[in-house]
Amino acid sequence: RDPRNFQGRSYECMSDCSDMSSYLSRCQSCRVESGCFMVYERPNYMGNQFFMRRGEYTDMQRLTSMGMMFDSIRSCRMIPFHRGQFRMKIYERDNFGGQMNELMEDCENIQDRFHMSDCMSAHVMDGHWLMYEQPHYRGRMMYLRPGEYRSLMNMSTSSMRVMSMRRITDLC
Repeated sequence: RDPRNFQGRSYECMSDCSDMSSYLSRCQSCRVESGCFMVYERPNYMGNQFFMRRGEYTDMQRLTSMGMMFDSIRSCRMIPFHRGQFRMKIYERDNFGGQMNELMEDCENIQDRFHMSDCMSAHVMDGHWLMYEQPHYRGRMMYLRPGEYRSLMNMSTSSMRVMSMRRITDLC
């Protein structure tokens, strides 16, 4: 049967799942009943990523038309709701090198705001963030939770460049 449009077998996930292949051979539709999740096209939170909030996602292949190149969900990570401030330092080069800027709010274009041509590493002190490959929160995305990220390019399968970022502030 067609795994799109909520057909075929189903699996209910209420926390992180590093490999869905033992539950489903292919996951091409998803319903988020509560919370927010980051879903990944490969096991172990690898490959292209897509942010999901409450709602229905009937066909993951339709994301391809949005430039996401997403065939099937293979792993997912639950994003906890964060109360309090958001704080992240972004760096122009790998290993926290080059120009550094601190963010506490969304940034729709790092070139316009900080005159930075690249964001190659980051240190997230507070909150959960989405990084985007194009200005104005467009294109492929990457999820960052608190921690140090010495090379953002190495985190994506196809060397994604980061040009905008936003806080995950939803009550999902």
